[in-house]
Amino acid sequence: MNTDELPKTLLQAVTHFADEGRAHDFLVAMRWPGGVRCAHCNSENIGKLSVSVVKGKTDKDGKPKPDKVRRVWNCKECKQQFTAKIGTIFAESALPLSKWLPALWLVVNAKNGVSSCELGRALGVTQKTAWFMGHRIRTSIQRGGGIVRMDGVVEVDESFIGGLARNMHADKRAQKIKGTGGKGKTAVMGLLQRHSEKNPVSRVVTNVIPNTRHEVLSGEIRKYVLKGAELQTDAHAGYLGMDDYTHKVVDHAECYVKDGVHTNGLENYWCLLKRTIKGTYVHCAPFHLFRYLDEQTYRFNERKGDDRARFVDAVQTTKNRRLTWKKLTGKSDQKR
Repeated sequence: MNTDELPKTLLQAVTHFADEGRAHDFLVAMRWPGGVRCAHCNSENIGKLSVSVVKGKTDKDGKPKPDKVRRVWNCKECKQQFTAKIGTIFAESALPLSKWLPALWLVVNAKNGVSSCELGRALGVTQKTAWFMGHRIRTSIQRGGGIVRMDGVVEVDESFIGGLARNMHADKRAQKIKGTGGKGKTAVMGLLQRHSEKNPVSRVVTNVIPNTRHEVLSGEIRKYVLKGAELQTDAHAGYLGMDDYTHKVVDHAECYVKDGVHTNGLENYWCLLKRTIKGTYVHCAPFHLFRYLDEQTYRFNERKGDDRARFVDAVQTTKNRRLTWKKLTGKSDQKR
């Protein structure tokens, strides 16, 4: 498929993918660029695409639901049926691709994110459904830490995500705030590979961490940063003892930049992340926070691309990223 023929804006994307057949053909081309193969056994020996119409049922108010079109292949090797959605984030979803694809465009391209309430209103679905869709899309853009190993100049910093004490009700404040600083908040750690001739765009890796002790911070650094690289951190004691790196420190009690040493790149990222959480999502449960980190990290690392490039890249990784309701909530599957 020639990606230059794809839409460039959200309005064009909504219009382009409004045709369910066109949306289906696009997903097929993205998933199987070399030709359709069986989703179960990877065989090329498959039958022709079977298209059938399933009569829509009536809802609880007695109003008829729209008819659904099923597009199914039969594999001649394993004798199983499969669709373009199977094994992807769209699997077993009753929503058409004409809603899924614009939703994906919105999430990966909205600089400050899209709340489930806003996404639900835009697509004409419930907030609960939109919330589930948003997390499935975030699963598709996880990049396993963004990059494998960092070198050159690497900024390292930690932060804390959680509500401000002054914004809490007195009862909640007494219940949650048990100390100063990051007490009662979720610790997150970021590593930013600064741009250079070898790496023209700075890139970041972020993870939720249990605490900010030395063993945790040093473990994350050694996981992502090559030995011999230059680390630039603040004066936090957890970064001491990194003898296999060139470690430079700036004490924020004195200044924020000293002889070219700073963590301002990561401070910029934390600002973008917290603006998104406070202004758009308002509240992120700690056990879902890593997905919001993945979303913001993806947009930060792909910021030099255009909307179409980010969208195509995200669609290409929807395969093998299925997220079930049970896994997302830890509860048994139930009607959404």
